[in-house]
Amino acid sequence: MLSRLGALLQEAVGAREPSIDLLEAFVEHWKGITNYYIESTDENTPAKKTDIPWRLKQMLDILVYEERQQAAGEAGPCLEYLLQHKLLETLCTLGKAEKLLRLDGTGPGSLTEKEEVQFTTVLCSKIQQDPALLTYILEGRKTVSRKKASREPTTLPREAASIKDKEHPQSKAPDRGPCGAQALTTQLPDRTEELDGETGESSLVTTLVGLCKSKKGRVALKAQENLLLLVSVASQAAATHLVQSSPCCPAIVERLCQLYQSMPTFLDPADIAALGSISWRLPSAPADEASFPGKETLAAFLGWFDYCGHLITEAHKVLADALAKAVVEKFFVGILQPQLLHVSEQSVLTSTALLTAMLHQLRSPPLLREAVAFLMGAGQQPAAPEGSPHTLCAHLIRHCNHLSDEISIVTLRLFEELLQKPHEQIVHGLILCNLEGRLYVARGSPEPESYEDTLDLEEDPYFTDGFLDSGFQPSAKPPPAPVTNSDGKTAVTEIVNSFLCLVPEEAKTSAFLEETGYDTYVHDAYGLFQECSSRVAPWGWPPGPSPLDPHEPDQPFFEGHFLQMLFDRIARILEQPYSLNLQVTSVLSRLALFPHPLIHEYLLDPYINLAPGCRSLFSVLVRVIGDLMQRIQRVPQFPGQLLLVRKQLMGQVPGEQLDHQILPQGIVVLEEFCKELAAIAFVKFPPHGPQLRLSPPPEGHV
Repeated sequence: MLSRLGALLQEAVGAREPSIDLLEAFVEHWKGITNYYIESTDENTPAKKTDIPWRLKQMLDILVYEERQQAAGEAGPCLEYLLQHKLLETLCTLGKAEKLLRLDGTGPGSLTEKEEVQFTTVLCSKIQQDPALLTYILEGRKTVSRKKASREPTTLPREAASIKDKEHPQSKAPDRGPCGAQALTTQLPDRTEELDGETGESSLVTTLVGLCKSKKGRVALKAQENLLLLVSVASQAAATHLVQSSPCCPAIVERLCQLYQSMPTFLDPADIAALGSISWRLPSAPADEASFPGKETLAAFLGWFDYCGHLITEAHKVLADALAKAVVEKFFVGILQPQLLHVSEQSVLTSTALLTAMLHQLRSPPLLREAVAFLMGAGQQPAAPEGSPHTLCAHLIRHCNHLSDEISIVTLRLFEELLQKPHEQIVHGLILCNLEGRLYVARGSPEPESYEDTLDLEEDPYFTDGFLDSGFQPSAKPPPAPVTNSDGKTAVTEIVNSFLCLVPEEAKTSAFLEETGYDTYVHDAYGLFQECSSRVAPWGWPPGPSPLDPHEPDQPFFEGHFLQMLFDRIARILEQPYSLNLQVTSVLSRLALFPHPLIHEYLLDPYINLAPGCRSLFSVLVRVIGDLMQRIQRVPQFPGQLLLVRKQLMGQVPGEQLDHQILPQGIVVLEEFCKELAAIAFVKFPPHGPQLRLSPPPEGHV
């Protein structure tokens, strides 16, 4: 036998062409498979105990060898036969009865990736048409590690199929070496192995995930499409089987974790933000963008995260919920949360910026629901001033007041992104749960006859002793009593004027420059308000605030840790860096856009009668103005410096370091923020009814 085998090998190597007709051998093996089902009378014998797996292995080896002999892009006669006679579809049908079809999942770099992904395409299409096939096709087998290997000649096909240990299967992937000798004859030696324990599971799902890692873009994309087809089966039984009896969720999430851990430990938040959204169909950064270390791995991670969202969106609800929970438990909680809570500033910066990027492209409702629960926690109770909750959200809010301005900025960006997601729990947990009940409004006292009655002249810095003798006067005396509409609400013209006239004329610079007027903010606010209103429309918010309870509340009002942080930051606007001020005002503007009556009242109505010890956004701004008027007295040639800084910020003149640059930059941001708030109030409640008007009045003259 050995001498005969050696002669055959020598003949195969020495000949220029194979001595065996490949097509004839291929067809013979196929007929052997089909004849078994025609002639067999024992329906209880599983296919793996027959010569069918051996014949399939020989057919695969023939196809691999044939492809290597063909020119690029050409199909050999065996492949043509397979396609014309629909062999793969027949195998699917047979597999339904015998659990025949198994995949090896050789991973990226395999020489047969193209064939494997084509085969999985047929399988997934058949499963889509008949979900009952899933339980037959999806069965995986344990792959094992080799203790030692020996070569033995294979005699009869049925003997080769039956050589096995009862507890450890001995099947092996076809040899994909360069010679392709196994494709030439059925008498070549096969490998048998002595096995030493199980190391994993190979199945259709793991094969697809492995093919998704391919360096060939078309193979990876097709594998992703196939996996998307597989998880979108309409049958609840099939979806349940994918969750409970397959490595579907763990394999997909494991890929996400691997890509995350392959990135550099530190990435610049500016680079992450500049990369923008990455689509899973194009999981690479545009070539025209600036390169930076880790760009490719970052794009690959964001592309797979986007793909996970699409899988969850398209999957059956049973599978979608399970996969969303797995992403949160394994990735968000297991990997990302420890980095968000880390003491290392670099770790906090990178993880927070990456979380912001993920939220930016998160579109899947089930995954968004789980992500919001991860960030916000389960409870939505009003916070107490002395309380310091230990939720992740509370920790992130404290990061907004971090000693590092960079961490504060990147965390504020996270909250700005979070506020744009279509989930009511976000705005309710951050803002509304503390405003419900309107405890910030004074009880049992009549409305004041004039606006002056609402100010404490002894405590408010706007009326500090000696202020009027300094030569600086407010731009206007406090406004008269607010004009009210027929329904008792403050007229929007009064609200707009209150914000536009808040900054004194001595501290205004926009009048000296072009294209910085209030009308620009009105047009921008209109589009943002329309987008916000459409997002929250399904939430069913009330048209107006609930009536006040005349009784004094049992506990004092507390605006909540989020608004407390934002108000404290606004109070320090004259002493904070320019970029930090921009981010704080941007978050507050996002909040003010929400069409909820309590948000409008608390953030945009200057005339609410505040309860003792309470503050609103307008009252904080009034105190900032008082501080501003005292500070500018101590700056020589302040008007000229302020105008110069304004031009520098707009790029009209080259930047140069000034002795007092923080203060004028803060004043510029303050002036623009007041115009932005006025514009938001105008578009939310226009003077002539609920229809928004696009032609604003002149600045300061509503």
